Amino acid sequence: MKLYCLLVIALLMLLSGLLYAQKFEGLALTPPMGWNSWNTFGCDVNEGLIREMADAMVSSGMMDVGYRYIIIDDCWHGIRDSLGFIHPDSQRFPSGMKALADYIHIRGLKLGIYSCAGEKTCAGRPGSRDHEYQDARTYAQWGVDYLKYDWCNNTGLNSVVAYTTMRDALFAAGRPVVFSICEWGDTKAWEWGKDVGHLWRTTGDITDCYDCEVNHGTWSSWGIMKIVEMRKDIRQYAGPDHWNDPDMLEVGKSMSQSEDRAHFSLWCMMAAPLIAGNDLRNMKKETTGILTNVEMIAIDQDLLGIQGFRYDAKDDLEVWVKPLKDGEWAVCFLNRSTIPREMIFDWSKNVITDPVSRWALDPGITVYSIRNLWKKKEIGTTKSIFQAVIPVHDVVVLRLRKNVD
Repeated sequence: MKLYCLLVIALLMLLSGLLYAQKFEGLALTPPMGWNSWNTFGCDVNEGLIREMADAMVSSGMMDVGYRYIIIDDCWHGIRDSLGFIHPDSQRFPSGMKALADYIHIRGLKLGIYSCAGEKTCAGRPGSRDHEYQDARTYAQWGVDYLKYDWCNNTGLNSVVAYTTMRDALFAAGRPVVFSICEWGDTKAWEWGKDVGHLWRTTGDITDCYDCEVNHGTWSSWGIMKIVEMRKDIRQYAGPDHWNDPDMLEVGKSMSQSEDRAHFSLWCMMAAPLIAGNDLRNMKKETTGILTNVEMIAIDQDLLGIQGFRYDAKDDLEVWVKPLKDGEWAVCFLNRSTIPREMIFDWSKNVITDPVSRWALDPGITVYSIRNLWKKKEIGTTKSIFQAVIPVHDVVVLRLRKNVD
């Protein structure tokens, strides 16, 4: 009888999902911000670690500037019971996920979790294939707020169908969940993901180097600039509630402070989700300063939701621009070379039009005041030529506001 009742409930949920399914709207009007366990800890996760990360997100000031999601990546899984319901690893998470979610929610944060569209996750734990509605219901009962859904062990699966099925299951379960599509860009999720998820990975996994490829045999992980170069022509697909995701941040790992700053700046310019991946418990002052720079975060979180673009590139010096609300602009000067380089930029000779949004920056008509967002000071107006020596693998990021004087 119990099994019969469960089958009836599952059928009703499926029918409800088919009739009314959609993603939960309005959960990611700006790119999600949070922390994920994978980049530093991989499979070495447990409830004590996750609680400490939640506490550190609060004490470091990260929560105060917008970080919200504590996301447990792969390897939290235990077994499925005789009815197919998933349970967390009882040794790693002895208190259960509901207790952990309560701990996180009390601190004003949200819980994220991980699963996979295949029968097994990338690390070999139970995936959600053929258990989507069961898993979504379980996550809702636990109090999960965010789901990262991976793409390993996907033989015979169609990505659009697989991700839409989980979207429908989440909606049927009734608890609003940010849905992160993680098919690595293999099936061009930016072309179909807007109505399915809130963000989608655009590349394979990131790694903590400025410009490298780490070959793992059948797949590679990619440095910061390699990822930037991979998807140069998909910014038109990004916007409020549907974001291109170039993967998690590597700030605070092994790169230099300049490289960390450039990495964070480019992700902000690209309106990327800001999901930290370092150990929040022992951050250097410089790392905290980068991750909590409210003026840079404001560029990422701008309500227009327009992804920035590379306007110019010459001799390893690049100019990136991003339209902002109220007619303002962000401008990022990037030095990709291995030596310091001087940037000279004559505003009067650069009329910039965004080919996607059609917003235009014309300093010859409108004078803008300029604020340096890393030095946190005003540096004049666009009446003067901008000049600066930019250190190796570093940036200067400016915010331009219409001069009302």
